Amino acid sequence: MTAAKIKASIHQVVDAYKSKLSNYPEDIFQITPPISGWSYGEVYSHIFDSSLLSLIAFEHAANGKGESKPTHLIVKLILLLGALPPAQKYKVPKRLAERVKKISKTEALSFIQAFEKSLADNYLLLANTKSKSKTKHPRLGYLNAKQWLRFIEIHLKHHLKQLERIEKSFQA
Repeated sequence: MTAAKIKASIHQVVDAYKSKLSNYPEDIFQITPPISGWSYGEVYSHIFDSSLLSLIAFEHAANGKGESKPTHLIVKLILLLGALPPAQKYKVPKRLAERVKKISKTEALSFIQAFEKSLADNYLLLANTKSKSKTKHPRLGYLNAKQWLRFIEIHLKHHLKQLERIEKSFQA
């Protein structure tokens, strides 16, 4: 998949997050859902904070500040298929879990806007990037700039499904 298609897909997914955000009542945005786990606010906090951190890793890789390390075959497969393996509950790395907060809808929208700006600014770096320069993802290992972009897309889609599970639990 080309970087332009990945970027377009990211924008579509982010638009879905914005649409959902506008439909969530403020009074339940920070409440732990009936299925337990993260509230809507915590999901938005995690996904856009980690996406911003991923863009920093993307920038370092794009600017040649990474290392020339291999990307594991299973990770290449995940990136090719565009999804994390199914039927698995993923544990957020501790340093990222500590950053998750119950945020308001206004804070969520600010996070989204910061991500969109950072994506627009950093995407331009892809034109001159070297694919051998890679930075380390906490679970997937070393990724180059384009692979980071693809990971962001996959991760955004993964948590969109989580929001849908939370919605269903509030409707039950």
